[in-house]
Amino acid sequence: MELVVARIGRAHGIKGEVTVEVRTDEPELRLSPGAVLRTEPASAGPLTIETGRVHSGRLLLRFAGVKDRTAAEALRNILLIADVDPAELPEEEDEYYDHQLMDLDVVLEDGTEIGRITEISHLPSQDLFIVERPDGSEVMIPFVEEIVAEIDLEEQRCVITPPPGLIDDHAVIASARDAEAEAAGAGEAGEAADSGDDA
Repeated sequence: MELVVARIGRAHGIKGEVTVEVRTDEPELRLSPGAVLRTEPASAGPLTIETGRVHSGRLLLRFAGVKDRTAAEALRNILLIADVDPAELPEEEDEYYDHQLMDLDVVLEDGTEIGRITEISHLPSQDLFIVERPDGSEVMIPFVEEIVAEIDLEEQRCVITPPPGLIDDHAVIASARDAEAEAAGAGEAGEAADSGDDA
């Protein structure tokens, strides 16, 4: 099974090193010297990691055969792909590979359906679930303990406790009829308030 583990960034220095945007929780395993990685686009690879080091908080890699800045710059934005056994699990408890989380049903604690995870975005600050709603729209859910209450791989579901405003009203309103009733109720309340002012 294929797993995107990094995206190549800018060239660093003049000796062929590149910065990388890490997309794996196990860079020491996936991005170690000697690792052979396939690429997207495939025509750019495979690439063999020759050296790796951390500089100013960023991982720098040098690949076999890439000896100067020009060759390194030509690799910019290429994705690095590792082959992973589908049965393999992360070493740390409560950690997951992207392929385990894809297509999970996202629900609230009361069972209200939010949608399905279609993409996972790895940002420097946190990971985001891109969730496709039943109506085709998308919502982004931060993958943090305060919001993601439970990941149940057996039941293929992700239970969330979103703060106000993260999920729009459609997540709570089950049907258009409910929405109309809610709108009508708000209108009646407004009329009652107006009549109170007259008095």
